Amino acid sequence: MRTRGMIRLAVILSIGGSASAALAASADDFKAAFAKAEAANEQAGTLKNQWTTTAQELKAAQAAAAAGKYDEAVKDAQQAEALANASIAQAKEQATAWKQAVVH
Repeated sequence: MRTRGMIRLAVILSIGGSASAALAASADDFKAAFAKAEAANEQAGTLKNQWTTTAQELKAAQAAAAAGKYDEAVKDAQQAEALANASIAQAKEQATAWKQAVVH
């Protein structure tokens, strides 16, 4: 149940973040957004909780950037970052949640 809430929050935050970018995105904007997304995804990997949807969004961001669609590329990178952050939160929650399920 909490995982769904985290995913919803990640999606809402990513939509809000991309809505505030009224100006056209540049290649530098994409590079910065992509670097943040990759860093979050690497942290999720360290916690052994990378989501496949994050990898899909990272690939979509790279494809959009390669096509010169930087607005779309930034949006996809921000979505990937939000998903990676949600997977990090899930890993941290699950690291302690199992203790509550153990019968004493």
